[in-house]
Amino acid sequence: MQLNPFQAPKVSPAKILVVGFAAVIFIGALLLTLPIATHSGQISFLDALFTATSAVCVTGLVVVDTGTYFTVFGQTVIMILIQIGGLGIMTAATVVFILLGKKITLRERLVIKEAMNQITMEGLVRLVQIVILLTFAVEAVGALLLSIRFIPEYGLGTGLFYSVFHAVSAFSNAGFDLIGEGRSLTPFANDPVILLTIAALFILGGLGFSVVMEFYQKRRLRRLTLHTKMVIIISSVLLALGTVIIFVMEYNNPQTLGQLGFLGKVLNAFFTSATTRTAGFNSVPTGGLLQPTLFFMLALMFIGASPGSTGGGIKTTTFGGLLVAVISTIRGSDDPVIFKKQIPVEILRRALSIVVISITLVFMVTLLLLITEGGELLPVFFEAMSAFGTVGLSTGITGELSPLGRIIIIITMFAGRLGPLTLMFALARRMQKKSPIRYTSERIMLG
Repeated sequence: MQLNPFQAPKVSPAKILVVGFAAVIFIGALLLTLPIATHSGQISFLDALFTATSAVCVTGLVVVDTGTYFTVFGQTVIMILIQIGGLGIMTAATVVFILLGKKITLRERLVIKEAMNQITMEGLVRLVQIVILLTFAVEAVGALLLSIRFIPEYGLGTGLFYSVFHAVSAFSNAGFDLIGEGRSLTPFANDPVILLTIAALFILGGLGFSVVMEFYQKRRLRRLTLHTKMVIIISSVLLALGTVIIFVMEYNNPQTLGQLGFLGKVLNAFFTSATTRTAGFNSVPTGGLLQPTLFFMLALMFIGASPGSTGGGIKTTTFGGLLVAVISTIRGSDDPVIFKKQIPVEILRRALSIVVISITLVFMVTLLLLITEGGELLPVFFEAMSAFGTVGLSTGITGELSPLGRIIIIITMFAGRLGPLTLMFALARRMQKKSPIRYTSERIMLG
């Protein structure tokens, strides 16, 4: 009898996703421990597990430098893990099923629906096929543009590999780089081709596949669905707001924007604003940013990218939905309405649950890191938020984490990539069912 874990009737889609991500991470960690993966021929399993988790969860936090510590084999393993993590476990598995001519069952479609944050199961397999083609096409264009700079800088072979690696890492919002010595993209702070190409890749990746496809097909804002409208508008507002605030705050900071010309300041403020919402690359030293800037960036990291994308955070539509509800309450309206559409109460309850669970998780992780690592509050808080939002930015404390601190960050990155509700549903003993019993209501005092 052939056993198929996806057909197990008692296994929820959330649990399948958790197990799937964990399995890929473990396999990746084993591959990175092979002598051929590192220049020294050895790496602790914990460091390999940390690197594999960061790659699959498209975070970008590292305890060893990717560009100098790993060989081409190790870097290729990391790139493949990033690609799988960016696409999603079930998307990658569906491609394998299609290539093998295997029929996608109802349970597998349920898991795909959960993994891609889709509302219905209609057209899921077709969506996966488009996602794969779109991903490879965008990454190919990105790699071609990056090669214009990387090939003259590093030579043909290395330049091409760097171009492909960074295109995959950027579109997946992973933030891994091969520049070396933890510099990320700081050597290219005055290179608009590199920065704008990388930014375009992770902005597209952070919008969500369905949003990109719908916007391409309809092209007019008024014809788009409410979800796509909210994603585009909220993402644009956050990007613009972040650019202005970072530009003003860091304008005279000699460690960041202060050393650049006016156009360079604008370019790097824009890049920093965009990368903060889960991309993880940095064109100016993150550790050199002023404390008010770091504090503001915490909010951008917490909101993160959009549903069905390669990014993390609570997601733009979660933030937008609750914002609409708050505004409606202030106006005295019973119904949260935007663009002449009412947002269902159950969606807002889910959004509120995501925010509460996320705040609790980040608070607990920060507290644990303060206990295990010590240090100042803001850098530790920033590290915890970066791990949860799968951002990958760090003030420089990642490599100094204790073994226990690294395990805490590993768990946080895993939880952030899966999403708070998915993880909670997976850990629950059984999926919640509507109770046939209705109880009387009673008011409580608020505020």
